[in-house]
Amino acid sequence: MGSAAQARVPVLPEWMRFDMLLGMRLALGISISDMKLFRGNRILGLALPFLAAISFAGQAPSPSQQAATAAATPAQTTPISPAQAGTLNVVVLDPAHGGADYGARGTEGVRESEVVMEFAVQVRRALETQGFQVVQTRLGNEDPTFDERSAVANAQVGAVFVTLHVASTGLPGTARVYVNEDLPVTPEVAGLIPWERAQGPFLSLSRKLGDLVQGQLAQRFKGSPGSVQSAAVRQLRTTAAPAIAVEVSSVTVENRNDLDRMAPGVADAIAKGVAAFKPSYVVAGAAGAKP
Repeated sequence: MGSAAQARVPVLPEWMRFDMLLGMRLALGISISDMKLFRGNRILGLALPFLAAISFAGQAPSPSQQAATAAATPAQTTPISPAQAGTLNVVVLDPAHGGADYGARGTEGVRESEVVMEFAVQVRRALETQGFQVVQTRLGNEDPTFDERSAVANAQVGAVFVTLHVASTGLPGTARVYVNEDLPVTPEVAGLIPWERAQGPFLSLSRKLGDLVQGQLAQRFKGSPGSVQSAAVRQLRTTAAPAIAVEVSSVTVENRNDLDRMAPGVADAIAKGVAAFKPSYVVAGAAGAKP
């Protein structure tokens, strides 16, 4: 089986090498929660093309697989061509919380999960104006798991991940960008990277993206820091792409309109920061190299 599988690897288009998380789930009939446990809780980093080739080499996806893949990414309407795969084309936008999880709540009835959905509308519009495709982890009042949100990002080609939050603390009217704290990159057997450290190879790129977005925010919102900060952001840890968290302060505002007025500036800052980052983007297979 090993030699046959190796012989099939070249059949897999190179541009698909990191776009296989959802595809493999469909082919092997395993759930996202099962993926976390697959091969001893490993994200299938370097092994994705190998396993995907076993499933897809020499055959086209069935109609049901195509339909399921389309349903998994409802916001993406234009396919990525192989020629585009080495460039940044997609922003996965993650409005935090949702459903029964309201996130941070203020005394005036402000709910983080609702505010970030409204921010997402303007962020998406600003990103599309810059020419990016936008895939959202949720489009309504649902609450995908952390792993489901990461899986959406990990299945894209040429993507970055931006998760939106509203803080319960901090100086009102300011905004901060976070990247994940250092994660040692320690591939295990067969080059597999543990799921919980998927962000490790992308940290330098995430910091560069974060600094560019934070610089834009600092220009618009007085009192905001000038550079990105590090924190143990759970959502970023399992994301195998350049990834940042943008946090606006705060749910403690006396007037909800104070938050709403920040949305256009936050959207413009994110869109311009991502556009400025585009020349530094490195395809997934080379993310471990210094940009």
